Amino acid sequence: MWINSKKSILALAPMADMTDSPFCRVCREVAGSDFVIFREMVSAEAIVRENEKTLKMCEFDETERPIVHQIFGADPDVMLKAAQIIVERYSPDGIDINMGCPVPKISGKANSGAALMKDVKKAVSIVKALKNANLGVPVTVKTRLGWADDKEILEFAVEIEKAGADAISIHGRTKKQGYSGKANWERIGELKKLLKIPVIANGDVNSEEDVKKCLEITRADGAMIGRGALGNPWIFVRSKEKGIRNNIEEIKKVVLRHAELHLERYGEENGLTTFRKHLVMYFKGMSGIKKLRAELVQVSTLSELKTILQKIPE
Repeated sequence: MWINSKKSILALAPMADMTDSPFCRVCREVAGSDFVIFREMVSAEAIVRENEKTLKMCEFDETERPIVHQIFGADPDVMLKAAQIIVERYSPDGIDINMGCPVPKISGKANSGAALMKDVKKAVSIVKALKNANLGVPVTVKTRLGWADDKEILEFAVEIEKAGADAISIHGRTKKQGYSGKANWERIGELKKLLKIPVIANGDVNSEEDVKKCLEITRADGAMIGRGALGNPWIFVRSKEKGIRNNIEEIKKVVLRHAELHLERYGEENGLTTFRKHLVMYFKGMSGIKKLRAELVQVSTLSELKTILQKIPE
């Protein structure tokens, strides 16, 4: 089981509208099985209401394993029912509870995500509900250092562990920070000393060097990569092979594969419009293709994409 790995855990962070099946499959094809995938969060309420689009988001290819589904919500009963539905229908390798999303519509009006850090009693009741149900898979939590104070995690995480969580992932920023400022790995390291369950560090992990430095500072059981993986599935390759990210032919090959999987998942009707956000990331910072980059963000068909890629020099 991925959570009991003898070596450090490497994980793809759940990112809304990004870590869908096509992207996760590409990461797996490029980097192998030596990391765990956390899929984009889904609404527990929508799952319970049998929302077709949300249920579709839970589908995955067997090659994506090990895979963890993340749910968000504020009602323990609804969260439990949603978790049961997902486990029964899709059999993932874990259920992760979102207690860190800073987006206003999640942490504000919905009182879920990072808002659960302000309601420890409710956060604990959600974890206990899922653990007491004996789902048959690990129940983990992803959260932040706090709502406004990065020391809040020191008490919050201890209560989450007592509630029965099998592991906890910590983004090294507060909700108030959002994605600004610098991730506080030192605080995660302080927390690691207080817990017995696995701790996975997240935030500002954008390269192999960052993974090593983060683990050295935090002494965490693993590192979770979010935005650093966008346009760069090679980041999960644990071998000593270097430079593959800078091989333009390899990048173009993977981009085309990703585009094909995207069309397979979402159909020809929408074309590659929703794939453009990934194209931007694959070629971010690449010199000498400013004009072509402008063409990439307007691409709609696979044939258009192939034509543009052929123009990119090696």
